[in-house]
Amino acid sequence: MGGKNSVGFLILIIGIILIPFMVTNDYYLGVLIFTAFNCLACIGLCLLMGYAGQISIGHGAFIAIGAYTSGILTAKFAWSPWLAMFCGILIVIVIAFCLGIPALRLKGHYLAMATLGFASIVHIVAVAAVDLTGGPSGLVNIPRLDFFGYVLSSDKQYFYFSWSVVALGVYIAFNLINSRVGRGLQAIHGSEDAASSLGINITSYKVQVFILSAVFASVSGSLYAYYMNYIDPGPFDVSHSILLVTMVAVGGLHNIWGALIGAVFLSLLPEFLSFLSDYLQVLGIAYQPDYDTLVYGFILLIIMLFLPEGLFKGFGNITQFVRSIFKKFSKRASDRVK
Repeated sequence: MGGKNSVGFLILIIGIILIPFMVTNDYYLGVLIFTAFNCLACIGLCLLMGYAGQISIGHGAFIAIGAYTSGILTAKFAWSPWLAMFCGILIVIVIAFCLGIPALRLKGHYLAMATLGFASIVHIVAVAAVDLTGGPSGLVNIPRLDFFGYVLSSDKQYFYFSWSVVALGVYIAFNLINSRVGRGLQAIHGSEDAASSLGINITSYKVQVFILSAVFASVSGSLYAYYMNYIDPGPFDVSHSILLVTMVAVGGLHNIWGALIGAVFLSLLPEFLSFLSDYLQVLGIAYQPDYDTLVYGFILLIIMLFLPEGLFKGFGNITQFVRSIFKKFSKRASDRVK
């Protein structure tokens, strides 16, 4: 990691340290913790989609597998939370490997449909396997994470931990991108035929990044289970997988920072809309909760139409445009003085 990415990483670390001192309300800290879970999953999805060019609409399934593995092993079999999380990672690796070998031979919307079907199967199993998962009623008594007996009992503590994991994920992602493997993935994204002619093992690289992205999702699911102390199939349906893809696309497919920005933006947008509805009601304007979906869709439509490369790239282009205008005015002013 170097250059602008190092500066961005430093800003991220400073933000993680300072935000709990500025946001003292437990509810909003909880929202930011959920945002961290989404960010972690989106980092892995960005590696798969933005750098390797493979579309997956099934990553909500890997989040569910991580969450349910951690929840079942800790709540029903009294395993250590860390050991259960590691077991969830191993299970996800095996499943991603078995799924990735045949699925990643597909391209375009065929691959997307295959991963979508996988997500649907996992959700159905979570609902139907009542004896194991608790079914629609959910799984309770999941413990919180602890470090050598020190339990992460407060939202502030869990905020620091979850966002520290996100920072570690960002560090791993950028080191991968700047490595030989990362350059190989970008070559595959550009042209699989050209990459193959350069001696790159396309299948191996795609399966590896698919497994890595699934591991990010699994860790996100485990952290979610330990924070909530309860899980049910609701948050792991197909719509959540689509939301993750939308987050990466809105922020910017081809940059890790874009994926983080998209995850933060779409995670906080419902809270902003809720605040807006309360404010409008104070002004006497009847704002129905159903309107949230319309406003949400309208904002996404505007972003995709006018910022097709995502918020991260769009903000960069806007900044450059403003700078160019400022330079032109400065040059004209200096010419007039002369």
